[in-house]
Amino acid sequence: MKKILSGTVAAIALIATPAVAQTSELHYAGGVVSPLTNPSGFGGAIAAGLNEIGILAGVGTRYTAFADAPSDSETATPTVNVVFTLSGTVNRDCSFYAGNNSNARNIDFGVIGVRTGNNENVNSAFEMVGPAVAAIDTLTAGCNTNNVVEINKNDIRGLVNANPGGYDTDEFQANIPYAVTASWTGVALNAQTTGTPQSLNVPTTGNAGQKQQGAWRSNMNIDIVAPAVTNKGLVAGSYTGTTTLTLRAL
Repeated sequence: MKKILSGTVAAIALIATPAVAQTSELHYAGGVVSPLTNPSGFGGAIAAGLNEIGILAGVGTRYTAFADAPSDSETATPTVNVVFTLSGTVNRDCSFYAGNNSNARNIDFGVIGVRTGNNENVNSAFEMVGPAVAAIDTLTAGCNTNNVVEINKNDIRGLVNANPGGYDTDEFQANIPYAVTASWTGVALNAQTTGTPQSLNVPTTGNAGQKQQGAWRSNMNIDIVAPAVTNKGLVAGSYTGTTTLTLRAL
């Protein structure tokens, strides 16, 4: 029997390793069927039964070792990927710095000079001396989405004298046509590219214009030019008109 345990100390190793079946050992020695290790099946059951009868009669010995632990609650996952979906929104916005009060947007040409000299030829009398011009510049303009830039005059005639009194329509007029040109740096609608110079012009004969754009931000220059009226004289009085610039998100 000393061959069964050749040393004087039996060391029991407790181990837990993944994917290894629990211990189930049944060994017999010195019995009716000997040695018998982990009997299985019908024949093994008969042999183990004979050895058990022998043990009851004092013949042979038996060694058993059984171990068990509950399995993982779920299938083990050595690598776990957790996907976080991040989201947020940016509101559509268009901006145009137009000064700190409405006075900044009142463009006054002052006296629009006409030829008043008594030595003027009759065909030149009361005609504009030269063009009336205005330059409007802002360093902050743009939209953060597709947008349209629009220019609208309130009257296609331009600056209009609303109370001219009576006048010879062959020789005088009570309006001053003007053109508007806006320029900035931007991109075409839906384009994803480097910004380039853009412009929108409404001529003296036009009333409105628009241009669609992708998102842009830059300075914007607006030039208003009323060419000198030289084919007719201007009726005295106040000339007014409004031009509306619109940046509208699409």
